Amino acid sequence: MAKTVLILGANRGLGLEFARQYAADGYDVIATCRRPTEATELRRLGVRLEALDTSTSSSIESLAKKLEGESIDVLICNAGVYGPRNDQLTDMPTEDFDLVMRTNVLGPLRLTLAFADNVAKARGAMAFLSSRMGSIGTMSSSSGIAYRASKAALNAVVKAASIELGKRGVRVVSLHPGWVRTDMGGPAATLTPTESVAGMRHVIENASDLHGGFYDNTGANIPW
Repeated sequence: MAKTVLILGANRGLGLEFARQYAADGYDVIATCRRPTEATELRRLGVRLEALDTSTSSSIESLAKKLEGESIDVLICNAGVYGPRNDQLTDMPTEDFDLVMRTNVLGPLRLTLAFADNVAKARGAMAFLSSRMGSIGTMSSSSGIAYRASKAALNAVVKAASIELGKRGVRVVSLHPGWVRTDMGGPAATLTPTESVAGMRHVIENASDLHGGFYDNTGANIPW
């Protein structure tokens, strides 16, 4: 029986590449995006498409009910926004900060709670796309403070999930994809989506040994 992967935020960039690679390897891919009718690339892959707005609790609850009882071997949480790129602590509009935190922290928290039973049923793995910018231990700039703070908070959620869900056989990791040529990373980035996702998949496949940690796409540990 094919393993199942649920990719949350799969319409473009890294999420789309995860869908492409897992589908090529024979996984049953459940790919989510806000508007499935417009997800041309995902449709070409022939994956199972589900509508999901990660900022809306009712949308999350609707998908959770639809997938109730299904085993999920791998959950990829790729939903997130960057927000203002150059704002620092002293000039950050609070409404921008609130939007980034709700999207990058509250959204993944809700998703964790919604699909924990599915992943636990398969004794599977959860992987959350974070960023090295969320590492407090390596922080040397305050630029992009909303994004930095949101990823640091996400890492705390991931660590808590690893403690609680680890008791149910779920392996949980936080991943830094590297600097990748996506809409967010820009054309000057050093990695292609193919390279980044291949590396992260290797980390996920070894999540039993890496459970509860923060890693880059090569498997190198990143300080919290």
